[in-house]
Amino acid sequence: MRTAALTLALFSLAACSSPQGDDPDLGDLALINANVYTVDAATPTAEALVVRDDSIVFVGSTEDARALIGDRTDVRDLAGKLVLPGFIDTHVHPIAGGGYATALSLDTWGTIDDWVAAIAEYAAANPDKEVLFGYGFLASTFGPVGPTRQQIDAVVPDRPVLIMDEGFHGAWANSAALKALNITQDTRDPVPGYSYYKRDESGDATGYLLEGTAEKAMDALDVINEDVIYEGTGIILDMMNAYGVTAAFDAGVIGNTDNVGRILERLEDNGHLTVRLVGSSRPESQEDFADAVATAEQWRTEIKGRNYHYNTLKIPDDGTVEGRTAAMFEDYQGEPGNSGETVFTEEQMTAMVTDAASRDMDVHVHALGERAIHETLNAIEAARKAHPGSDTRYTICHVQVITDQDVPRFAGLDVIAQSTPLWASYDTYGEQFVSENQFQRFWRYKSLEDAGARLTFGSDFPASGAGTLGLSPVVQIEMGHTRQEYGEPDAPIQPRESERLSIESLVRGFTIDAAYQLHMEDQVGSIEVGKKADLVVLDQDIFEVDPYAIHATEVLLTIMDGQVVYARNP
Repeated sequence: MRTAALTLALFSLAACSSPQGDDPDLGDLALINANVYTVDAATPTAEALVVRDDSIVFVGSTEDARALIGDRTDVRDLAGKLVLPGFIDTHVHPIAGGGYATALSLDTWGTIDDWVAAIAEYAAANPDKEVLFGYGFLASTFGPVGPTRQQIDAVVPDRPVLIMDEGFHGAWANSAALKALNITQDTRDPVPGYSYYKRDESGDATGYLLEGTAEKAMDALDVINEDVIYEGTGIILDMMNAYGVTAAFDAGVIGNTDNVGRILERLEDNGHLTVRLVGSSRPESQEDFADAVATAEQWRTEIKGRNYHYNTLKIPDDGTVEGRTAAMFEDYQGEPGNSGETVFTEEQMTAMVTDAASRDMDVHVHALGERAIHETLNAIEAARKAHPGSDTRYTICHVQVITDQDVPRFAGLDVIAQSTPLWASYDTYGEQFVSENQFQRFWRYKSLEDAGARLTFGSDFPASGAGTLGLSPVVQIEMGHTRQEYGEPDAPIQPRESERLSIESLVRGFTIDAAYQLHMEDQVGSIEVGKKADLVVLDQDIFEVDPYAIHATEVLLTIMDGQVVYARNP
């Protein structure tokens, strides 16, 4: 663990021992006098647990735990502190995010002038960088026209500049970047209406690149290399440990995919892979679907280590509400004729998920808009009929706007609904682009739960718009429970208030249900004898404190495979 990268303080608790000696049946680690919330229906709570090697061997009372404590047992008296299963982030980009560790990070809620000034300052501080790269702007701040190349040209005219937006669905480029990318009037849009170059009245590219065009630009400018990703990914994993995260679904690497295996191997060999990772391959279009499947097959065979493997096809099917690229049934407000576009037709989506089902490959579909979600559910229904015995698990991620008719289909088709709870605070940006009826159907967590659906939660870092704070499950839990800005009881509540989830449900979405999504529920996600010792110790009981104080909860210990990977002084 590279604590220097995070300036982490060490946390220690007094150890005690009993006279049992070196019996191999004794525990290596014991947590006693604790408030253990197991997420196991058979034994919901306990006050102690014991770990041997990498697994839990006892859950129960402190008195009974002492029988497994010997001279070499590391005993932590937690004085009533809350113990949970290690948190699982079900949608994050740690490897892609690693590439941004040294990039320019803009304040998402800043102004255009703020961002231009920050770009100028970054350029001055990095005179030797051939290409300036960053992320974080909010596209809706620019209005319907979007950002323009001239805004950056005014401060950096001589070098390519490429800035990804806060959701990584668009990019802001200057003229030098467009020239380096050979983007002209004659350059074809990859997917008109979805992945395209914003143009002015004369047909010239404005400098605003949408969806796949942004990703391809980042790759073409080679702004991220293997060493940068390796170092940055290690930093991100340390941050995740500091927030109590011990497992995660890597929802896709953008660009530089050839070095993923080497990066993961280097991290594991050097002891820095302290988060279990399940990865994915993704097609960008129907044309490269076969290649994406071939890559997924190759990766799940070849990219495999103790703490990482690949078994998922990630399919992006629409964009975002803020970018007006999420696929809806109604036109966006003020944009007649624009209801967003899906990347794939329903027939194409059906063919892809059915193919995945034939291979027992899990499927993770990006769909925010109601039309994209509806068509994806139709495709999954067809795949289930075609391969009823398949072990494929289907997840639709983000699920921002869902029709009444489609809510019960998640449970009926056993489709996991994955989302990021911090987005469920009041959305002043999304509100302006959709009808009132659609706005009232944002983030339907409780409706899905009441209909029997399985919900899982993650950060979507670095695309959440919340920076590294978005990596914190306790912040996410508070906002999923209140549907307000964290720590702000007087803030407006995201409609509908009835969509608030209980703390218990949100914890499940970050633990056992999350483990189910990762196909790892037999290994992690609850505190049970025989499961891996992935644990987090918190400084306060999130079930009992004021809900608006949950975000202030500190992680005291994060344990993965029975080893302390993060510790903090109380």
